[in-house]
Amino acid sequence: MIIKKFQGKTEEEATAYAKKELGDGVVIMNVRNVKRKGLFAFLMAPIVEVTVALEEETENMIPVKKKPEVPIVTPVNTGEMDTIGEKLDSLQSLLERKLNSVEMETKTEKEDTSKAEEKPVEEKDEELVRFMKLLYKVMIENEVDEKYVNQIMDEVEKNHKANMPFDYALSNAYQKMILKFGNPAEIKPAENGVKVIFFVGPTGVGKTTTIAKIASKFRLEEKKKVALLTADTYRIAAAEQLRTYANILEVPFRVIYTAEEIKDAIAEFKEYDYIFVDTAGHSPQNVEQKEIMMSFIRGIDAEAEKEVFLVLSATTKERDLMSIADSYKDVADYNLIFTKLDETGAVGNLLNLKMYTGAEIAYITYGQNVPNDIEKFNPQKTVKQLLGGKI
Repeated sequence: MIIKKFQGKTEEEATAYAKKELGDGVVIMNVRNVKRKGLFAFLMAPIVEVTVALEEETENMIPVKKKPEVPIVTPVNTGEMDTIGEKLDSLQSLLERKLNSVEMETKTEKEDTSKAEEKPVEEKDEELVRFMKLLYKVMIENEVDEKYVNQIMDEVEKNHKANMPFDYALSNAYQKMILKFGNPAEIKPAENGVKVIFFVGPTGVGKTTTIAKIASKFRLEEKKKVALLTADTYRIAAAEQLRTYANILEVPFRVIYTAEEIKDAIAEFKEYDYIFVDTAGHSPQNVEQKEIMMSFIRGIDAEAEKEVFLVLSATTKERDLMSIADSYKDVADYNLIFTKLDETGAVGNLLNLKMYTGAEIAYITYGQNVPNDIEKFNPQKTVKQLLGGKI
């Protein structure tokens, strides 16, 4: 794994330096402001430092030319907690306190570790064994699927060096989980013309409210031209709710009944930046509704650039989430939005679905307030919570 720090005047600039040297596959591990040094440092704005990771070193890396005023690259020592930054400091303290309070029984140690490897417990680093058990317990309590927990544990133990303190293992677990989440998905404008964004998912997960929140962000904060459509003709209340939001935002609104009508809407709003489309929720077993949705989404391939987001509730059982994800994979390639984070204290489903589907997570929501109670997915924040930290 390659881990490096890059600095720039803004987070975007520092990230651009990282991608220029290491490629677009880099994953952001941490972002922090760094105060400048020197006699006149107080006159200059702080610089932004991003820590990025790359699973495997890519070939033909392009060297970065440093700007005189901003240092660009600093190698990172993965054996120290400060490589991850301040975001992990409180987590380490929390786990240290938990570790000191946990009493391990010899019998349990022998039973658990004998399954993992043939070496006797006496030959293992006792502190690491205790820490790994604690980390395992914390992730299971946060409802991370056991097979993914075991995978992470194996990777951490494989990279552990003899006589290293357990904070090295904590740092390693943090890094591995960040890499598994990858970079969050972002809604980006079309290369040419309008971008059509479909929101799909089961009923009751908050699709309509989520659309209103995202549309508000683009309309009010980014000053983009936005139109709202609904293809959910099964629930009158959902259409009226979206119409109300459209009136508040002073953006166009249409109800769509056929694939031809959505083509007409694209032609009407071709000068706009985004068209957000609400769809009817359906159960995985409802083949008819699934085919209707497919006709809407696939019918515009020649008309406009599109993107699909599967909206899921973080409170849904993992087995049901996987069933839902499977039912929509035939409809279109999608990225993920998780809602109702305020209704659960366990966020393991976010990692479970990311690992199961391979889809990127774009947004999370945590309440009904529009346009608030939504934010871009933050892997660092989520991993910290999965490892037992409080957000």
